[in-house]
Amino acid sequence: MTVTTDDLVSYEDALTAYDPVMGLEVHVELGTDTKMFCGCSTTLGAEPNSQVCPVCLGLPGALPVVNAIGVESAIKIGLALNCEIAEWCRFARKNYFYPDMPKNFQTSQYDEPIAFNGYLDVALEDGEIFRVQIERAHMEEDTGKSTHVGGATGRIHGASHSLLDYNRAGIPLIEIVTKPIEGAGARAPEVAKAYVAELRELIKALGVSEARMEMGQMRCDVNLSLRPHGREKFGTRSETKNVNSLRSVERAARYEIQRHAAVLNAGGTIVQETRHFHEEDGSTTAGRIKEEAEDYRYFPEPDLVPIAPARDWVEELRAGLPELPRLRRKRLQEDWGISDHEMQSVLNAGAIDLIVATTEAGADSASARKWWMGELARRSNEDGVELAELPITTAQVARVSALVAAGDLNDKLARQVIEGVLAGEGDPDAVVEKRGLKVVSDEGALGAAVDEAIAANAAIADKIRGGNLAAAGALIGAVMKLTRGQADAKRVRELVLEKLGVQG
Repeated sequence: MTVTTDDLVSYEDALTAYDPVMGLEVHVELGTDTKMFCGCSTTLGAEPNSQVCPVCLGLPGALPVVNAIGVESAIKIGLALNCEIAEWCRFARKNYFYPDMPKNFQTSQYDEPIAFNGYLDVALEDGEIFRVQIERAHMEEDTGKSTHVGGATGRIHGASHSLLDYNRAGIPLIEIVTKPIEGAGARAPEVAKAYVAELRELIKALGVSEARMEMGQMRCDVNLSLRPHGREKFGTRSETKNVNSLRSVERAARYEIQRHAAVLNAGGTIVQETRHFHEEDGSTTAGRIKEEAEDYRYFPEPDLVPIAPARDWVEELRAGLPELPRLRRKRLQEDWGISDHEMQSVLNAGAIDLIVATTEAGADSASARKWWMGELARRSNEDGVELAELPITTAQVARVSALVAAGDLNDKLARQVIEGVLAGEGDPDAVVEKRGLKVVSDEGALGAAVDEAIAANAAIADKIRGGNLAAAGALIGAVMKLTRGQADAKRVRELVLEKLGVQG
């Protein structure tokens, strides 16, 4: 049964009779110098089919050799995910025919993975912690890249021909598979997004991958089914493939919940299939009928010996793990002296690393948080981009902070400096010079502006002389207007009270 966006039931209605059950499969491209089973380079951007050899092209007689760094990275990921590390594991052949896999099988792991039975605790937007159980993490190789030419959608349907680049074939991957995620209810899409976000931060902290989703270094398959309230048996699942952003993971899960409910409510049957996600409207469309494991005819890879990680090596890797994201966030929260809610806001904004880098460039943490969570967050929301994508560096933000701390800028002028940097006008000092934005530091000129404001607002001045210090705000505002906002409000207040003979 085909369902369009017009046929969808509302999200709230979709959940009146059903519980969503998810399974997330995340593929992480490891940052090794060479491929998983050969010595070919993994450098991005090379000429098509220039980083290939008989092994990754599947030529007869070519024998693979396991990349030791790939195995080490897999163990680190397993440990960080609280998994058991296998005492003995092996590779298997996953048999299927598709042009982007020249061997006609993918070297992967099946029932004997490198890591299994783990979990990852993730924080939702309100700070609630949700535990996602990990089924396994296993090693495999990536496929080549197909480019379909001549069609309207960029997919194979309607294309006149396809181009194949095997540079990516054989690049090391870790696939991390969750157990069925139950009990999230209406927050299931939020849980999916939070899980992938936390996993991405963990992978980056380990240093095993840059995990840049927009570059395809981390991709998520969203499996989803609906189960009628009160039943134990899972419904038929769909699998939305290769979702490549956090927002898209959430949108794909939400759409599939609504689509499944619409089909079931209309008396239809869910087809077990893969789905394509469409970024422009958040919808999914049918791909191919989803195979079961037996369709791939897995069998042990005869050209590779099993791997038996030594226990002392595993413990050495465990001891060498870096500070993981949740512990780091807790430490930073204590160092910064902020509440759980404030820390969650920083996390949700993706600002932690930016704030840390800004403090390392010389700013204090309060000032760094103020700019990234204030003016810069507003700008990123207006532009529809992530904070890290704004065209301003942490060093530039630290310089703005330093100019404010030195009294050369006030907050209003600092916002104008940030505006100039974002507009490509140069570094903060260049923007200050170009726009003439320095705070008025000439005491004579500032004193004259205060005198003018007092003379023009005699009634307010009398109130202040009478002890109503709150009225000083009006005079300060008048001085700021006279100086076009280029005065230090604190110094203006001091001068106002001084000239009126009032103790502040």
